[in-house]
Amino acid sequence: MTEYKFEAEVNQVLSLVINSLYSNKEIFLRELISNASDAIDKARFRAISEKDLLGDDTEFRIRISADEEAKTVTIDDNGVGMTKEELVENLGTIAHSGSRAFIEQLQAAAAAEEGSDVSLIGQFGVGFYSSFLVADRVEVITRAAGADQAWHWASEAKDGYTIEESDREGRGTSIVLHLKEDQQEYLRSWRIKNLVQRYADYVSHRIEMPAEGGEGEEDAAEEFSQINTASALWRRSASEITDEQYDEFYKHLTHDWETPLTRSHFRIEGMQQFTGLLFVPGQAPFDMFTPEGKHGVRLYVKRVFIMEDCKELLPQWLRFIKGVVDSDDLPLNVSRELLQDSRLVRTIEKQVVKKAIAMLEKLAKDSSEDYLKFWDMFGRVLKEGLHFAPEHSKKLAGLVRYKSSTQEGWTSLAEYIERMPEGQQDIYYAMGPSLSLLENSPHLEGLKKRGYEVLYMTDGIDEWAMQNLSEFDEKKLVSALSENLDLGDSEEDEESKKAREEEFQGLTQRFSTVLDERVQEVRLSERLADSPVCLVIPEGGMHAHIERMLRANDQDVPKTKRILEVNPEHQLIKHLHELNTREDSGQNVGEWIELLYDQALIAEGSPVEDPASFAKRVTTLMEKAAFSQMMG
Repeated sequence: MTEYKFEAEVNQVLSLVINSLYSNKEIFLRELISNASDAIDKARFRAISEKDLLGDDTEFRIRISADEEAKTVTIDDNGVGMTKEELVENLGTIAHSGSRAFIEQLQAAAAAEEGSDVSLIGQFGVGFYSSFLVADRVEVITRAAGADQAWHWASEAKDGYTIEESDREGRGTSIVLHLKEDQQEYLRSWRIKNLVQRYADYVSHRIEMPAEGGEGEEDAAEEFSQINTASALWRRSASEITDEQYDEFYKHLTHDWETPLTRSHFRIEGMQQFTGLLFVPGQAPFDMFTPEGKHGVRLYVKRVFIMEDCKELLPQWLRFIKGVVDSDDLPLNVSRELLQDSRLVRTIEKQVVKKAIAMLEKLAKDSSEDYLKFWDMFGRVLKEGLHFAPEHSKKLAGLVRYKSSTQEGWTSLAEYIERMPEGQQDIYYAMGPSLSLLENSPHLEGLKKRGYEVLYMTDGIDEWAMQNLSEFDEKKLVSALSENLDLGDSEEDEESKKAREEEFQGLTQRFSTVLDERVQEVRLSERLADSPVCLVIPEGGMHAHIERMLRANDQDVPKTKRILEVNPEHQLIKHLHELNTREDSGQNVGEWIELLYDQALIAEGSPVEDPASFAKRVTTLMEKAAFSQMMG
């Protein structure tokens, strides 16, 4: 017998699970049945290519039995089993890059007494530890498929566990729970049956218990009776399935404890035939934005499990969706390489995407509250589709939601159009690193003054998404920060504009000389109302905060020289214009221009290029203002 110490994170999880979380302890059975089902799926899949793997034991089953005298409940399966190394890896560690953050979230949930919010457990594959909710000692006897040696794992959920050689007839795993004194209700067969029918009725493998009046183990086929329907839920007619059954199937499939926000159950017939059942989770998966995060649907072929996360059937921008696709046409020995090159797979993916979008459209139409909950969690991901799948941009445009300068909460493009005042031709938006910066942006002053609503975009993906969202419902989407912003309602004729430009030509030239290579152009502004200057993006340029984000991720991005716009109606600009005409004011005007440029950088959320010089200029300005006030 060899003793092992639990990984530090496992000790923390065990402590939190046992002492702080899970007010509903009965879920231990659902989790252990799900693990057993997964083990059978893996054995079934391997047997497609490893012909001798199953031997004579070809009837898969999960068997639950109770021993009242020993006060134990045993969950046994004839799945793929585990080697000694897999026991250590699967039961002694939390093999996930985000485990530390996971622990922190568990601790936060426990501190807030959120005992019912245990969905984090499923996301990290640590549901096995829920065994210790009802047991003070757990034993695992397992034999890997194709191996001769069985192993015995045991722990009391303290510092560690032991592993030693053992005996087991045939492949698979038995989990023996030594029940706590206050948890012995699970020794009763009716209690177990009730839980299986509630949580695991549609597990696609036979779940069985000793038949009433069974004697010994001479004829297992007669002594054990099936207690679940074991039918593939997705293959049944939707009219035969209740909401509760759908929800429990989702929880079994995903190991999530939240009910899904919505679902789509469909069958495609024609050139290709397949069935699908898609779900939108009730909360975001923990690893949605990690590079190693898994996504995709579970793939079956003629009800035979093929792979867990089939990303070939679900694009990255729909990675939040969970579900099952069961094809009648793909070969049973389908490989990743075949999936990537298959025209049939691309056809299936096209239909899955179509059904997913329709599911979201229905959610938005039927329950705006649930849709906004979805958007809060997954909107940032869905917008990736505007960039990566421009063929769907028209549909996705109806699903996107943004914060706005005039509305509370989220708003759609269609709702924006309904509110447009007479005379407004375009949909206006502004991009920036935060809502607070955009709400006070000088770029929006002219738009707000005219009563025009502006949509706020603060996600990094917006920069690329808007390249494929140029219009909606025959209305152009126009950036309030672009150089070509045309408000189209100026009462000033071309002759007056030209005269004004000539009047301020000396000042704009002075700006250009002082700022030199830092700006592409200096010109008079029509978009400013209350601010003296702002920086705008030249056509084809990238927003400053996106440039900074890319450089922070080691991307080689050329710097975009922006255009400085000057407000000729602002008193400060008028004073500078007058000051610039004096022969002895060159240096003073230059200092003011430098200060105004730094102000424009701050207003757009960019760092000041020379903070020390900026601080000196501000100090000098305050000294002069204080002296003037004292003398006045």
